[in-house]
Amino acid sequence: MGGLKLCSGAAAVKKFFKAGWSVNRQKGSHVMMTKEGYEYTLSIPQHPELGPGLLRTLIKQAGISIDEFNEL
Repeated sequence: MGGLKLCSGAAAVKKFFKAGWSVNRQKGSHVMMTKEGYEYTLSIPQHPELGPGLLRTLIKQAGISIDEFNEL
């Protein structure tokens, strides 16, 4: 198990898109992503770098592992 690789908000959107999430809407600087069958809506800020705590929360809500996220 590797460590979490930090990324920008735009890169996170691309990674979650590859994992089957789709962009629902954008409000201000936040992109909202949804996926059929999941109760969460991922709210991803478009910052140059996302903090590790926020990124871990988004990954957990998406139902994927940190390793899977890093590989996307």
